[in-house]
Amino acid sequence: MLEYVTIDHGFEIRYAHEVMRVEQWGRDSVRVRCAQHAIASADVGALEAPPEPRDCPPARRDGEDGRTVRLVVGDLTVEARLDAGDGKPAVMLRFLRTGDGRELLAEEREHFWWPGSHVFYGQRSGLYEIHQRFRAYPGERIFGLGQHTHGRLNHKGVVLDLVQRNAEVTIPFYLSSRGYGFLWNSPAVGRVELAENATRWVADAAPGLDYWVTTGPTPADILERYADAVGHPPVLPEWATGFWQCKLRYLNQEQLLDVVREYRRRELPLSVIVTDFFHWTAMGDYRFDPEEYPDPEAMMRELDEFGVRLMVSVWPTISPLSENYDEMVRRGLLVCADQGVELHQDIHDKKMPRSLPVAFYDPTNPRARRFVWETVKRGYFDLGVRVWWLDACEPELNPGHPKNLSFHAGPGAAVANIYPRDNARTFWEGSREAGAPDTVLLCRSAWAGQARYGAAVWSGDIPPTWDSLARQVRAGMSIGISGIPWWTTDIGGFHGGDPTDEAYRELYARWFAFGTFCPLFRLHGHREPRGELGSPVSGGPNEVWSYGERCLEVSRAHMELRERLRPYIGEVMRQASETGVPAMRALFVQFPDDDAAWEVDDEFLLGPDLLIAPVTGPGVTSREVYLPAGARWTEIHSGRTFDGGGRIEAEAPYEYIPVFRREGARIGV
Repeated sequence: MLEYVTIDHGFEIRYAHEVMRVEQWGRDSVRVRCAQHAIASADVGALEAPPEPRDCPPARRDGEDGRTVRLVVGDLTVEARLDAGDGKPAVMLRFLRTGDGRELLAEEREHFWWPGSHVFYGQRSGLYEIHQRFRAYPGERIFGLGQHTHGRLNHKGVVLDLVQRNAEVTIPFYLSSRGYGFLWNSPAVGRVELAENATRWVADAAPGLDYWVTTGPTPADILERYADAVGHPPVLPEWATGFWQCKLRYLNQEQLLDVVREYRRRELPLSVIVTDFFHWTAMGDYRFDPEEYPDPEAMMRELDEFGVRLMVSVWPTISPLSENYDEMVRRGLLVCADQGVELHQDIHDKKMPRSLPVAFYDPTNPRARRFVWETVKRGYFDLGVRVWWLDACEPELNPGHPKNLSFHAGPGAAVANIYPRDNARTFWEGSREAGAPDTVLLCRSAWAGQARYGAAVWSGDIPPTWDSLARQVRAGMSIGISGIPWWTTDIGGFHGGDPTDEAYRELYARWFAFGTFCPLFRLHGHREPRGELGSPVSGGPNEVWSYGERCLEVSRAHMELRERLRPYIGEVMRQASETGVPAMRALFVQFPDDDAAWEVDDEFLLGPDLLIAPVTGPGVTSREVYLPAGARWTEIHSGRTFDGGGRIEAEAPYEYIPVFRREGARIGV
């Protein structure tokens, strides 16, 4: 007989040395926690509080042998069973659709004898290496899991490291084609193995097991329940829907203003301009270098007159040459090291003759968040800066593994993946307290629930290649499913690209057209001639007029198109805030009943009514496009209308990519 106790909105089972807690955590959703001896009273995961209402009936014991306990949470039923196996008995869970009893997901044993579906390998520190295994299902497709460079939308068959790195964003949530969503609610370093014979999650060091399961009638419903659980994003400010200009890097105040003046002279729309890294006196000073920016107040006044916002690059790195370094060391505000010195990256910063080691502040420490924000406020916010570029926020380590780190929240192996989330929290909470609630934080990394802090993500320091462009399409859809609706990419790629090269100009034109329909529309890159990365460096030109007259006209046409779309994009972003459904979405999210839509990974929808078919290869003048069933579609450039439910050959000249408007939509194009 399986013994259990009823708790508020769930049940708790103790068997041998393990305690397992299953409780309602939102509509049609449950949270599962399991630990040796006792479940920790506090955690740093994404599930801070259960969404209301909580109205499930009490758990009940079922089955003639008394080995099964059931909990019904709306459309989701959880079944806990004491499985005798062929050796050591173990408690295992199944997740069923309440209406028809269909199995959505089930734990399974790692081995027929021992262990069971989960195993705790002790580390003599109070933490455990934890494995959790689930059944694999033929034909299942798995979407989300953050943003990765492998170029796939369906992650089935992939092994992913659960660690934050440049262009590899770990958000451990996925949406399954079987009709459920799953969150691995552990910020520990580890991996997920999405194999054909099983799915296995591994946490290298954690106090216990913690995951969340939901279901819903459609993918959109599942994504809404996920947002309810981890936090909804705010509404994107209207100004952020326009064009963002950036390069590595404008060397001084006058260079930056000259670019803005040229946009105005050419009558080109501009919403945001960016000052990239090394504009400071030293990393960790969080203020403008007065030699390069002699009058930032005047700069901000002129930008305001033009209706342009300044985004400032703020790194989490603290140089030993910073005026704040000694105080941050004394007050324990830096990321610590288990062994060795508290310096975790090397970089060529101001006042440095070469690359030298730097530290990171610890955003998991509330005192460190307060100190950094107060310093940022004095150096930037009080001058009028409201938009923040949170670069290198994985954090970018050297070597690239956090196990040697020690945070206020816990050991690096156990908590490192929340670094970008808590770094965003620094700026979001600080801005709101200072009276600026409509900020945007452009982050290079993210974790579950980060969107509620006004966090956008861009796809990192990617190469300027056709293959890289194709991968961006899948990356943008994946991170949208993972709960980040504000996303962008470096138009043209980051590492290189020669604006005078005709072959590269074609890539730029296609990337610019794709970027027009991304949630955020942003031009950035370190163009040729580049030189070595370091504080004196300014890469080659990267303004829309830098690529010759033909590209300029392509850019102008798409910038004007974006301006016409801004009311529609604003409405889509409002819906994303309310429902959790991303702006940039895979076709199946909008058309789940169309089986073919689940297979398409080289097109996407911007909101419900615009279908985008990017061109991701050179010399292309047409491409095949699948149009989802259940609607008629009009190509906005040619005016041709097509029935959905099949493939067509669409024109794709140098000047534009195929874009289709759903019949009846009112969106300005």
